[in-house]
Amino acid sequence: MKRVILYIILGILLVGGYFAFNIYQKVFTPNVNSDLPNNGYVFIPTNSSFEEVMEQFKEQGIVKNLSSFEWTAKQMSYAKNPMRAGRYKIEPNWSNRTLVSHLRGGVQAPVRMAIHNKWAIEDVAGLLASQLEADSLDFVKVFLDEDFLAEFDLKKETAMTAFIPDTYDFYWNTTPKKVFSKMISYRDKFWNEERLAKAKKLGLTKEEVYTMASIVEKETNKNDEKDRVAGVYYNRYRKGMRLEADPTAKFASGNYKLSRILYSHLEIDSPYNTYIYAGLPPGPIYMSSQSSIEKTLNLEHHDYIYFCAKPGGTGYHAFAKSYRQHLNNAAKYHAYSRLQRQKKRNNK
Repeated sequence: MKRVILYIILGILLVGGYFAFNIYQKVFTPNVNSDLPNNGYVFIPTNSSFEEVMEQFKEQGIVKNLSSFEWTAKQMSYAKNPMRAGRYKIEPNWSNRTLVSHLRGGVQAPVRMAIHNKWAIEDVAGLLASQLEADSLDFVKVFLDEDFLAEFDLKKETAMTAFIPDTYDFYWNTTPKKVFSKMISYRDKFWNEERLAKAKKLGLTKEEVYTMASIVEKETNKNDEKDRVAGVYYNRYRKGMRLEADPTAKFASGNYKLSRILYSHLEIDSPYNTYIYAGLPPGPIYMSSQSSIEKTLNLEHHDYIYFCAKPGGTGYHAFAKSYRQHLNNAAKYHAYSRLQRQKKRNNK
């Protein structure tokens, strides 16, 4: 009798051990594949169901044994609808327990993005949509929503001033409204008391400084010349003259790939075309760099009213106080350009 009882106990222990070992295998042994797609990044869209996540894991081959992952996920209360969205970095050979804990905890890998060099809000939207969950139309809709912009004392014409070029971190599933709000928080930090005081001294709002800086940005890529170029436009602005800036005509054309500005472009009737209308455009014509904003805030005070490209192809400009001097500078540049074209033809 005692032997029977002993066999029963041993049988129970063996069965229990088997189940315990099976559970251990499901939960703690490596189950994430060693060869992961997307460099180990898993994207779980907003409002995904658990079944959709399981299907994604199956299609992408995230785990070796899908059923053991499913069992662990349910035991750890990860399986729910909707699932926790985001972009997650996972590592090869993780156990189900480690993987589920990581996803359940919402430990997202942020998306690092350089935001710069964009002509229009639509271009910014395209950049953001290329790396975040929302599509470009969602971003455009929010960024040009006048009621939403009014919360930040902005209009669709000045929406670009919310973007101070830099490198930013976003969570992949950050909504367009939260993206814009984050940019506003960075903008407000950039526009500290010192910069605001400089803008006020110039008689400009921060949006107007940004707008003027956006023109400077597209007029010269020489950082040591930007303050002088800004000074020219400031002089014209104060005198009530038309700024006559080629980049504004390019922006007004809507063709940002133009390599040459023709007379026909200068005649485009747009409030952004400073060949037609005096004063600053209604808003920026480009995403101004921080250096252009700084150079505009600290513009060079001088008597120059005109400038044109210098001969030599250096990228620098010749500045003039009178129109006669400007015509003389322009003649020198055109003569240089004709000579270069002639040399090019002779070398063919």
